[in-house]
Amino acid sequence: MGGLADLRTLPSVDQMLKAPAVAPLMERHGRVVVTEELRLALGEIREMVRGGGLTPDADGVVASLMSRLEYRDHSNLRPLFNLTGTVLHTNLGRALLAEEAIAAAVDAMREAAALEFDLDTGRRGERDSHLRDLLCELTGAEDATIVNNNAAAVLIALGTVGGGRQAIVSRGELIEIGGAFRMPDIMERAGVALIEVGTTNRTHARDYRRAIGPETALILKVHTSNYRIEGFTAEVSGAELAVIAHEAGLVLLNDLGSGTLVDLRRYGLGKEPTVREAVAEGADLITFSGDKLLGGPQAGFIVGRRDLIAEINRSPLKRALRVDKIRIAATAATLKLYRDPDRLASRLPTLRMLARPQHEIRAQAERLAPEVARLLVSRGYRVEICHCSSQIGSGALPVDTIQSAGLRIEAASGSALEALAALFRSLSRPILGRLQEGALILDLRCLSDETEFLKSLSEGVGHALA
Repeated sequence: MGGLADLRTLPSVDQMLKAPAVAPLMERHGRVVVTEELRLALGEIREMVRGGGLTPDADGVVASLMSRLEYRDHSNLRPLFNLTGTVLHTNLGRALLAEEAIAAAVDAMREAAALEFDLDTGRRGERDSHLRDLLCELTGAEDATIVNNNAAAVLIALGTVGGGRQAIVSRGELIEIGGAFRMPDIMERAGVALIEVGTTNRTHARDYRRAIGPETALILKVHTSNYRIEGFTAEVSGAELAVIAHEAGLVLLNDLGSGTLVDLRRYGLGKEPTVREAVAEGADLITFSGDKLLGGPQAGFIVGRRDLIAEINRSPLKRALRVDKIRIAATAATLKLYRDPDRLASRLPTLRMLARPQHEIRAQAERLAPEVARLLVSRGYRVEICHCSSQIGSGALPVDTIQSAGLRIEAASGSALEALAALFRSLSRPILGRLQEGALILDLRCLSDETEFLKSLSEGVGHALA
């Protein structure tokens, strides 16, 4: 820093742009950006000097410039440690992609690809063709198509099959999911009139039959994946609804929500209906997600009758809701993993994290606890190993939990815990846990890289609490 405050000794913009230390910054950020931020930095320094501060030398100006550029280049969309205990966390991007899917996406980004070009005929092709056979193979459906998420899949399916007519739905299945997305609203936007039947907790086959009229186009079954009604309940199965719909010449649309291609009980989890089961029950159309239990990128799948899929593909909405080559490549690579069920859990991150045994996670907690305590105990925090419960997230098996293990961090006050949680969020690679019962819980179910975790923690927390 300089001596007495003197604006005359402050270097100019032109002088600073010629400084050797600024050259690599221009190489990284570009001359226009560096010049703009340099002017702003010098303006702030002048105000500081006028207020009685010391005049920085060239090195001090460069440091201020670098700070501004780093902040400008900063992004919240960066890797973090999800230790919340929710595996498929909607706010954290849901499923992590398999290495095979990542490699396929990178290839699609790097090179031109035959997205809508038939290499056999030399004519224009269809982008759905890259996924159609795989989806039919894995679900048993006649045909399949893909859009950008499951909400879009429901919207286009409803609008195509039932636009201007009526759809019958059980009151107990009129779901609301994240972001205030409500099934009645999406039906309204699709141009379908909602006919509610039954009650919140009990709906019978006779309720559907009584509601069928000349304006009825379809019966909609919605899997209530994000909540469960228990006690005195009754619902009509997909197989029985298929019979009711087909007797009346109607379409049965089954929205599975999260959707899964495998029986999750194989991995020690609860039962969720599979897409193949819904097809076998007789549903004409089934919609489900790609980035939840399936473990792929964000997508919405529609499988079912060939004539209905063809009609959906002719909809003007299909182009607006289509997915790009990157997601198609990653989705195809993900679906191919399901051809080898014996190795699926080891290759698909979502299943690998969900299937991790508690004893393995506890062993990890025992390795990490002394290191975390070394950083925090001297600052007034207490660290101990704890049992905790993880959840799948994204609406799947909402009342089921998975036994897990983690680190429980306590402090003398709630404000100290909140300050620590905020500090964790500010790290170069943020650490997200959950505040629960007077402690900050770090559920380790989703932690795969202990080395990077400790590095981020020691560099960030060690510096901030020094």
